[in-house]
Amino acid sequence: MAIQNISARPPAFSQLTSGLRDILPLAAGVAVYGLAFGLLAAQASMDGLQTGVMGTIVFAGSSQIIAVERLAAGTGAGAAILAGLALNLRLLLITASLRDEYSGRPWWQVLLGVHLATDENWALMHAMRARGHQAGYWYLIGGGIGLIAVWVLSTVAGASFASTVPEPKALGMDFAFTAAFIAILRSLWSGSTMLLPWAGSVAIVLLAGLLTPMDPTWTLILGGLGGAVLAGVLNDD
Repeated sequence: MAIQNISARPPAFSQLTSGLRDILPLAAGVAVYGLAFGLLAAQASMDGLQTGVMGTIVFAGSSQIIAVERLAAGTGAGAAILAGLALNLRLLLITASLRDEYSGRPWWQVLLGVHLATDENWALMHAMRARGHQAGYWYLIGGGIGLIAVWVLSTVAGASFASTVPEPKALGMDFAFTAAFIAILRSLWSGSTMLLPWAGSVAIVLLAGLLTPMDPTWTLILGGLGGAVLAGVLNDD
């Protein structure tokens, strides 16, 4: 009788654990701006539980930051949500580029993949493929699990810490939004091909803000839409 190798693991499990392991260095950077977002969320009167639930359901750092900042500025919930969605329209391009990974899978795996796909684990998956490693759907999921765990824990920690500080501005916490957004922008930059979509988005926001009486929330929405259109036209994933 042949002895079964009990240490063998299916390819899906191997890719899952590899993705989880390989994402850890990138997850350390996510933790930094996760803490900053938690501080911002506390300024918008969100507690640790609310921050954690938001991070689990939304799981889109830049969208969450813009939405919470707009809420803190006194805009309505609808406008804040639209601003967050417009800023993250690039994820539509990322999702479209993963159609081969999602093809033929059950609906729950497709939904899980769409929810956990981010700039970091998407880029890491393609980088590993370029090096000749096996990296597919489950590799993407493993990286996404690592990122969402670090993101939720760090944002909850930031919000919980800020709630114990009587005067956040005394510690410079009112700079949390700017610091978090700078960190996210740096992590999203992947090369000179992004220059034109980003420059176009900034130009739209500035022109709309200077030449029209439009509320800043709507200028951000226009900028996000304009940048996404430029990226799509230039085929910039």
